[in-house]
Formats: sequence, C-alpha cells, structure tokens
Amino acid sequence: MTHSENLESLQTDLFEGIQGLEPASSFGGRPVAPELPVAQVLLETDVPHLDRYFDYLVPLELDESAQIGVRVRVHLGEQKLTGYIRRRIQHTKFMGRLKFIDDVVSPISVVTEDIFDLAERLAERYANVMSNVLRLAVPPRIASVEKTLEKVESLPEVAPPADPENYSHYTGGPEFIEDLGEGAPTRAVLTVLPADDEGSWEDLFAIAIQQTAHQGKSVVAVVPNIKDLDRLYTAVSQRIDQSLIARLTSADKPTDRYRAYLNVKWGNTPVVLGTRSAAYAPVDNLGLVMMWDDGDSNLIEQRAPYCHARDVLLIRATEHRAAALFAGFSMSSETARLVRSRWASFLAAPREVVREHTPRVVDTGSDYQLARDPLAATARIPHLAFETARDGLTRGPVLIQVSRSGYLPALSCQRCRMAARCSECHGPLIIHSQGQVPACGWCGRLASHWQCGECGFDQFRHNVAGAIRTAEELGRAFPNVPVISSSGENVVAKIGDYPALVVATPGAEPVAPRGYAATILLDADSMLQRDSLRAPEVALRKWLNAAALTRSFAEGGQVVITASHSPAVEALKRWDPARFALWELDERAELKLPPAVRTATITGTEKGIIHFLETLNMPAGVTQRGPIEVDDFSDEDRFQALLFFSYAQGDAVTGALRAHRASNAALKMEPVNIKCDGLDIL
Repeated sequence: MTHSENLESLQTDLFEGIQGLEPASSFGGRPVAPELPVAQVLLETDVPHLDRYFDYLVPLELDESAQIGVRVRVHLGEQKLTGYIRRRIQHTKFMGRLKFIDDVVSPISVVTEDIFDLAERLAERYANVMSNVLRLAVPPRIASVEKTLEKVESLPEVAPPADPENYSHYTGGPEFIEDLGEGAPTRAVLTVLPADDEGSWEDLFAIAIQQTAHQGKSVVAVVPNIKDLDRLYTAVSQRIDQSLIARLTSADKPTDRYRAYLNVKWGNTPVVLGTRSAAYAPVDNLGLVMMWDDGDSNLIEQRAPYCHARDVLLIRATEHRAAALFAGFSMSSETARLVRSRWASFLAAPREVVREHTPRVVDTGSDYQLARDPLAATARIPHLAFETARDGLTRGPVLIQVSRSGYLPALSCQRCRMAARCSECHGPLIIHSQGQVPACGWCGRLASHWQCGECGFDQFRHNVAGAIRTAEELGRAFPNVPVISSSGENVVAKIGDYPALVVATPGAEPVAPRGYAATILLDADSMLQRDSLRAPEVALRKWLNAAALTRSFAEGGQVVITASHSPAVEALKRWDPARFALWELDERAELKLPPAVRTATITGTEKGIIHFLETLNMPAGVTQRGPIEVDDFSDEDRFQALLFFSYAQGDAVTGALRAHRASNAALKMEPVNIKCDGLDIL
C-alpha cells in the first residue's frame, strides 16, 4: 500500500472514529447524510485567517437541500455565521469533532462552480479574501423572488446579424465577426469612430452579441454607467428577443437585481448587460466578454478586494476560452498592453476613414493661436473658443466640457495659494451657489471666519469654476440661448437638435441626435496637471469621449481645446489614441511603472507596515518604496508602502501577501490594508 493510500485509509478511519461508538450513519444520535456527508463551507466573513473552507456534517434531513452553492447557517465557535457550500465530500481531514450545519437558508443554489473558481482566482490575484469577491458577485437574497421564478425549458432562437458590414470600417473587423460566427476565442481591442448614421459603439456591440447568441453561447457585456447601459440595452433589444437579455447593476432595486441574477444562473437569459457587478454573472457556456471604455474609474470596485471589472473579464475569457472585445473612443494603457503582448489583436480604422468621421480639433495653445490672441494663454474662455461657440449655435447645440461640477468646487488662499481647508476636519472648502458662504465639502461646516492655516490670510480665490458657475457666465454671454447643465446627480441623457449651450462634466455629456455643432473643452491644462501618474491618459479619454459626440468635419463639426501643446493634445488633434497609449506604455516600461509592472499598496500605521514587511518573505526582484506618511486629513497618522513586481512574479507575491496577512490576523498583529493594481499609485 502506497503512502497516499495509507493516508487516505487513516483519514477514513479517523472520520469513522469521530462518530464514537455510533454507526457511520449517525453522529451523536443525529442521522448523517448517507452519501458525501461532509460539506465544505466558505464563511461570509472578511477576517483574513478565516478565508478557507470549513468542514461541517450534513444532517440527514438537510441532505437533499444542502447542495453546492446554497446558503447555509453554521456555528464557528460561539458565533453563528452564514456561508456557501463549496463541495460535498466523503471524508474530512479535520482531526477534531465536526459540527452539523444548522440550517439551509434557501435550497436555491446561487453560486456556481465557475464563480467559486473565479472567487479563488481573484482573491489570489488581489491578495484578499474569497468572501469579499462573492459579496460583489451574489446579490442579497429576496425570498419572494425565489417563489415566482422557474427555469425556462426552451429559449427563442437568435438570427445571425444582417449588417455585420458595420465592422468593415475597421481593419480586421470583418475577420473578428467571422471568427465569432465560428465560435473561435478571438480577442480584440477596438478604438471606435465617433457615432454616425453608419454605426455607433452600441450598434457594434449589438452585432457581436447577436453573432455570439446565434451560436447558442452566452455573453457578458460591461459598461461604466447607467447612461451607457440604457444605450446598449436599446441597441441589443432591437436585434434579439428581450426575454434573452438580463440587466445586472447594483443601481437596480434589490428585487429586480436578484430576479435578474437567478434568471442568469438558471440559463433563462444568456445575454447579460450591466455595470461592473455584471462581470461576475453566473452564465453557462460563456462565448464572449465585452467592455466599453475600460479606462473609466467607475469600473474599479471601491471596496475590498478592489477588483477592476476588466481583470474579472480577462480571467473569465482565459479560463473559458471565450472571445473578448474591449472597446472605446480611447485606449487605456492596460488594453495597450494586451495588444503589445499579442493577447489581443488591434482593430482600428485606416487614417483616411478616421479623417472622414472625426471633427476638426484646434488647440488655443499653439503658436499660431497665441500670436492671434496673446490672452488665450490665461483666459478661461479664449476668443477662439467664444467665436466657435457662437458660430456653432447657428447650426445646432454646442457642448462645453468643464472639469468639475458645482459652483466653485475648489478654493485657495489669495495670498499663499494653499488649498483652503476646514478648521475642524481639514476637508476642502467649496461654494455651492452664488452669494453662499464657503462650506466644508466633508462635514458641511460653514467657514464664516476662515483664516489660512499657512499664512493667516482671510481672503479666498477660486482655482476653477464648476459647471454651475460656467453655465451662469455663458448664460450672460449668450442671453437668448438656452443653457443646459449636466453634472453630478443631475445628468441629462439626451437633448434635442436645437441651438443650446450644454455645460457638462466628463461622463455626463448628453447625446445630441445629429451630434454637436461644436465642442469646447475647458480646463484642459488643469486636467493634465492633476497629481497623478495617469493624468494625461485620463484627460485624453475624457476629451475623446466628448469630441466623439461632435459632428464630423465634413458636417461642420469643430472641437476647441484650451490647452498648451502636449503629447495628449497632439493625440487628440490627430485622433490617434492607440499611438499615444502604446507610447505611454513604453515610457512606463522604461521607468518600471504600472501597468508595465504590477503593484501592491500597503496602508496602515508606520509600525504595522514595518513589521508586516520585515516578516514578509518576498520573492527576489520585488522593489519596495516607503513606508511614507500619506496626508488623508484624518486625525490618525497613516502610512503607505508600495511594492513593484513583474507579472511573472505576480502569483508568488500576491500569494505571499495574502498568506502573511492571514497569519498576522490570526496572531492579532496590527492590521494593514492591501490593494493590488490600483488605478493609480499616488
């Protein structure tokens, strides 16, 4: 008998011995499930050292309902917790006395094997706990929904798309659609032309979805916000039966969200459209994953494990050999890396097609424009921008993009230029409307008798005007023209095709039926000067998203950007986001900065971080920076350390971080927070 056979025999004897003198079919006088009597349960807890599977006995009366993926209640010590059954096994390796499962919350299985595997992969990648991933994936239970839903036996057939020629604008586009039709795991990054009568981005997505659904496969498509989701849902529902489509978003009511989730789980709706939570949809027979505008920060989870929905889709596409499409008007440095590494092909229109579909872009910081208008370097709305807006209003609506919402969203000291902050909580001081006393943006305290903490001066200056202030100023400059503001919580989705000034923040720009006659991009230099590694990349993405709503140059469309010359501005003028993204990626690779390398940010007290890093067994080649103090304007001193490591080292580093965090928690050491591959390192 081999060593493994001896060990298995010993485990069997131990399990049966745990039953005492009772027969194997019962334990402590309580009948046990005859087959696979041990359930491995993942507890719903974010305690790091409890991030593993715990073995529990399945009582006979719960044998039928205690299946893989169901919610159960169990005891851990004196605590009563909920969890999910991962698997049923015949024998346990636990050497002590097993407890019984207390109860099955619902006989409905809500977690598939694939989602369990995904949770394990993501927890390992992000050095976090599996239950945090399942918290993102599985919506809260609504008992009333479970009583009314049932599995659909047969689904309506989906016809192949009649107009795949919309992809003919793009080099490699027809081949991509053809590969989808053959069920091949083709992967692509697409920079989309501005919307026109021949095909918007949602139409391109709808064609790919229809082609995949025609093959009988499932699709998961993720967008950054509800506005984009509504556009995509409308386009897809015009091509396939609405009964096949599920909308998954945390913005929905709990009842609607849970109903949509169960329909997806049971295979009733193979096409899933949604925001970032839709990336975890428990679809069967996955054929295609899609994402629009992956550079949007809305796609990254703000709570642990801080997953980016793009990474979730990448893992799922790789594990299931599914097709993938990442598209946008711009290209992020992460998708540029997918192209550079040949994980995905690049789909883009030839230069002559780009020129036909894009507006003319002029910057006010060029030598020619500064010679004509020397004040353009300091004026918020230079003469060229003003004249372009006036001319555009004779032909249709004009879009004005501003960087911030509100009235005066940023104040500083008039003498020393230091940021104005609340004397109580150190939050930023802002002015919500004309004539209002400055107030703290965090605690709401009024700053009636404010003095600068640096120089003691008591006068403010505004750093940037918000959307409301800009709308007021333009309303006075164009007294007979309606002014529409779209920002913050007051986002306008669509406007009519009539002369109007539309003042909007990035991401809140309404869609005009025929496009805007002109677009003015204000505050461009301030967007480039943000204290961020990604400032140029983010700024270019926001400019392109706004400029893409403008009519083509052949139709008189023009974009004016109030910025000095820079590579990002040049990329906008040439409408060449791919070249800029690949250049950015090469620059970061030379400097060993993300996404050319991976990162882990460790936050906590200085003592906690130092002890954590000193006792961490890191692989060779990992670069450490810090810890340094970070100013979060709280009463506690917070420190931060950064780790830089290659993709080849990724699993080893994040695995070590995860295991060490768990052991520290078990030893009740000072806790630290770990965030891997954050959107920014600052």
